[in-house]
Amino acid sequence: MVALRGKEIDSFLARPDPGRPIILLYGPDAGLVRERADALLKSAVDDPEDPFSLVKLDGDELSAEPSRLVDEAMTVPLFGGRRAIRVRAGSRSFASGVDTLAETPIKDCRIVIEAGDLRPESPLRKACERARTAVAIGCYPDGERDLAKLMDDELRAANLRIAPDARAALMTLLGGDRQASRNELRKLTLFALGEGEVTLDHVMAVVADASELKLDPIVDGAFAGKPDLVESEFAKAMVAGTYPGLIIASAQRQAAWLHKSALAIAEGTPAAQLLDGGFPRLHFSRKPMVEIALRNFSPARLAAIIDQLATAALDMRKQTALAAVIAQRVLLSIAVNARRKG
Repeated sequence: MVALRGKEIDSFLARPDPGRPIILLYGPDAGLVRERADALLKSAVDDPEDPFSLVKLDGDELSAEPSRLVDEAMTVPLFGGRRAIRVRAGSRSFASGVDTLAETPIKDCRIVIEAGDLRPESPLRKACERARTAVAIGCYPDGERDLAKLMDDELRAANLRIAPDARAALMTLLGGDRQASRNELRKLTLFALGEGEVTLDHVMAVVADASELKLDPIVDGAFAGKPDLVESEFAKAMVAGTYPGLIIASAQRQAAWLHKSALAIAEGTPAAQLLDGGFPRLHFSRKPMVEIALRNFSPARLAAIIDQLATAALDMRKQTALAAVIAQRVLLSIAVNARRKG
């Protein structure tokens, strides 16, 4: 099984193995998936803007004719040179095309497949993990060390330092989506350009909360038992063009944190200690609602909600046209359930 982890991912991305030209990028951090895909494709062809060198395919369309993936990979560019294929996976499977491609000798062509948060039993993920000529790379939200490195890299490139209090505040506002975090950092460095040091005032003036892309009110409202808030904030997110899957992914992370915290409280850990510690640190504005959520749910009920959200996420991938309806329905169900204490 070829599923890369940790430092293996960094090594592969720095020097992709030509013997494994099929690369699956998947996970809940859509920004990190895109960033890694862009880097892999940029190094695979001489001109990423050349449509003869870089072919873009839609996964759902490919599912109707999986053999097209092989045909495209074997096509020789009109003017010679290297070639790459970018596939954006949807809800329909084209894993049979990957299986066939994995058994086909490929020369001077890299295939990069972008997908959402795939389960281990997903046909596409299984096809890439079992193939000798493919790799599967999970893309998950940045941890504290990843965010610190991202921050330091962007500040170094702009020749800027950062004050300790500004760094601490900035860490609470980043994460969740790599591309959103990087965009916020670049906006910050541009704002502070020429001043030598980024201050807390700079951070508070410029950086939006990229950690959950402004999804906290929806998720916190659900677990705090506020269906009206969920409904109004969810509507705003849809008008803004937010993908419903991001909201459910955020709810899954929050459910996992609440479950872990509820177990700790049952063993005697004070709730205040959990609310004030940990990573990512809760913004002070969220604490009242999260505290209500901890009072609302037992560990057993939270475990059931984790399963409920996982089912919703799967249903959304199967029925993309109904993704918003499915997401809103499960969040409102959690909000109503939260009013039943215990």
